[in-house]
Amino acid sequence: MPTQEISAADVARYRQNYLVEMDGIELYRALAAAEKDEKRAVIFRKMAQTEERHARRWVRLIETAGFQVPEYRPTVRVRVLGWMAKHFGTHRVIPIISSLEASDEPGYLNQPEAAGLPAEERAHSRALRAMDEGISSQDAIIGSERWHVISRGGSLRAAVFGINDGLVSNFSLVMGFAGADARPEYILLAGVAGLLAGSFSMAAGEYVSMRAQRELFEQQIAMEQQELEMSPKEEEEELSLIYQAKGIPEREAAMLARRIISNPKTAIDTLAREELGLNPSELGSPWTAALSSFLAFIVGALIPVLPYLFSSGQVAWFASGLLSCLALLGVGAIISIFTAKGPWISGLRMLGIGLLASAITYGAGWLFGVSVAG
Repeated sequence: MPTQEISAADVARYRQNYLVEMDGIELYRALAAAEKDEKRAVIFRKMAQTEERHARRWVRLIETAGFQVPEYRPTVRVRVLGWMAKHFGTHRVIPIISSLEASDEPGYLNQPEAAGLPAEERAHSRALRAMDEGISSQDAIIGSERWHVISRGGSLRAAVFGINDGLVSNFSLVMGFAGADARPEYILLAGVAGLLAGSFSMAAGEYVSMRAQRELFEQQIAMEQQELEMSPKEEEEELSLIYQAKGIPEREAAMLARRIISNPKTAIDTLAREELGLNPSELGSPWTAALSSFLAFIVGALIPVLPYLFSSGQVAWFASGLLSCLALLGVGAIISIFTAKGPWISGLRMLGIGLLASAITYGAGWLFGVSVAG
């Protein structure tokens, strides 16, 4: 008879979790059997063993509640993926399985009985991606360093794009008023208003976005810390698998994982990097990002307005357009630092976008001005 503490809905959930883990066991066993590279086959077998440990947890809960463990039969999806791995190679199905592992993680997050399982599912997903990419340990280090460079350049990136936003939006605004043949003081007033409104809006948006992102990252790291305290052995095994997937020999990977987990100060830092892809010391500051965006937007938005501080009429209009075009080229070239495009291609593309936006607003201003005057 079922116990009073466990409801029928809980048991149904346990049974479903059990069947999901059995799918994982069957799938990893099929991958290990189809894999020709023994080192990779070992990783698949270890993943199957991890899934077996998960399945045993649900078996205990089901039996404790007084119910029978459901009969398992491989699903069509598992059969198809196993067939594909056997006939076309495991590398063809690894991306699919990695996505499946990642989708299993959220389902366990709100289940108190599944403590420790989300991190292991996440580690499986990352290990599979590492196998799919075929990266070596040296490549992994290089990739990590490249990630750190991008992370440390986050404020620079925000500043560059802040300048671009301020430049394009205020250039378009100024051209719109110029197209309406507005008086120079009105154009200047519109430019300053656009500068202030845009800069504060940009800063507020960047702060909220960065704050939400940081809180999410901190929550993930806290969960990782909790899982490390509750099941250090499992975390060690998953970390070892990730290193093996990156090309480190099994024995060395196991020793490295054991050494890392034994030191609490370095363990959470390493787990955050390897399992979450995060650097705990570089989560970003909401205030720094907001200030960078605020100042950068002002710099960009000031460029189209400057000529109207010292002149008016066609001279100011021409100078504003020329300065803005040169600035668009320069900003586009700087943005190429963050993309794979060359500076000229990026610069000309940004110039084209700015000219298109300003032409549209100029035309709208002209039409509006004619309708008002007529």
